[in-house]
Amino acid sequence: MSTISIIGSGGMAAAIGGLAAKAGHTVEVTGRDATKARALAEQIGSRATTGRFGAAPAGDLVILAVPYSAVLDVVEQYGEKLAGKRIVDITNPIKSDFTGFLTPEESFGAREIAKVAPANATIVKAFNTQNAQVLAAGPVDGRPLDVFIAGDDSQAKAHVSAFIESLGLRPMDAGQLTMARTLEHACMLWLGLMTHSIKHPNFSIGVSLLV
Repeated sequence: MSTISIIGSGGMAAAIGGLAAKAGHTVEVTGRDATKARALAEQIGSRATTGRFGAAPAGDLVILAVPYSAVLDVVEQYGEKLAGKRIVDITNPIKSDFTGFLTPEESFGAREIAKVAPANATIVKAFNTQNAQVLAAGPVDGRPLDVFIAGDDSQAKAHVSAFIESLGLRPMDAGQLTMARTLEHACMLWLGLMTHSIKHPNFSIGVSLLV
């Protein structure tokens, strides 16, 4: 197993961190609010540690578990401390009223992150279509949840896929990083379904294989 660094201390950080610790990974939690980061590390248990915000993450896999409204600033603050890291972008650049996206019309969240990250860091989109509570609860009726991923680096995607599988989830490769735009729109679909059709957040978007 490996060391996983999570930047953030909210619901998705708790869900991914908890699953990672249960799977035997070493989890490092960092955040601007050191008190919240320590509290989450204690909640995760299994020897989870806290790192100093802005310092080089201990893990080769770094999960950006902060809101999109803050993520570009966070990545810029870390700067070259993220050089050579495999960065997992779980964010969704969606406006608070769900009417559109915060990114320029010709771009998408993962691309904007890649612009401010070190040139030799690799970006993989993943986990952005999952709800934290559903993710933390794990498989239903023995069926693993699907985690869609997108990225340009095949080795980075293989690393992230192996991590996802270790959590008892099913990675589904959607293609190059440009497909992250579609995955961000899939989150908007999830929000629309929750608001207008399903009326609660306890569901997951996945793939049913018929053969």
